[in-house]
Amino acid sequence: MTRTPGYLLAALRAEPPLVQCITNYVAMNIAANVLLAAGASPAMVSDADEAEEFARIAGALTVNIGTLSEPFVEGMRAAIAGAEAAGRPWVLDPVACQATAYRRRISAELLALHPTIIRGNASEILALAGEVSRGRGVDGRDSVAVAEDGARLLARKHSSVVAVTGAVDFVTDGTRAVRLEGGSPLMPMNTAMGCSLTCLCGAYAAVTGDPFDAAVGALAHFAVAGSLAHEGSTGPGSFAPRFLDALHAATPERLDAEASIHTIEEVRA
Repeated sequence: MTRTPGYLLAALRAEPPLVQCITNYVAMNIAANVLLAAGASPAMVSDADEAEEFARIAGALTVNIGTLSEPFVEGMRAAIAGAEAAGRPWVLDPVACQATAYRRRISAELLALHPTIIRGNASEILALAGEVSRGRGVDGRDSVAVAEDGARLLARKHSSVVAVTGAVDFVTDGTRAVRLEGGSPLMPMNTAMGCSLTCLCGAYAAVTGDPFDAAVGALAHFAVAGSLAHEGSTGPGSFAPRFLDALHAATPERLDAEASIHTIEEVRA
């Protein structure tokens, strides 16, 4: 990494980035609150009539296919075109991309546009890489470890950073790779956690020119906040507000001190 998660968090809070979030209906409120708690500014702008124009002024764009419909897809296409024209980073969240023919087709179309960062669970990343996935819906049924090679393949093929999230996260750009530990077993019991993390990846990408650092920074922030929120939580219901508070309370110094990031390879050309 060239910039630590704490450095990026300080940059994010010094000048909060505007993040355009095209996300699913279940995740909108949660994702917006996550970005606000972390220190960024969310905008849920998805209609094709304004999505391209808005993407040109946002610091980053995130695209989530959780609740697909043709109007949503048109908005995604327009926003991606605007982000690319303005040189803005964009993040793809291929929710349940393996579940139906429609999702497979749209995922392939968006993947061909070379997202800056791809964030998904292991089953989704395996499916995107053309490998066998045990996932049937939005829940991942594969371990992060079995998706690491597929993530490297995707990263190299599409010149993207790939973040595979689970009990232990994995991030690669095809050259560098790290694993991150932390978080809480209560996180999967709260809906839209992964979708919100995708939006946070966009916020971090908006404040650094290195998408690998951005993905690691966002995942580290989530993991540290998850660990903090777990303390004193009695279940998923009490965890949710504690998590927002922990995102907000995390300082750059604490992030650098408590993030558990392990470099596992560094291949130089």
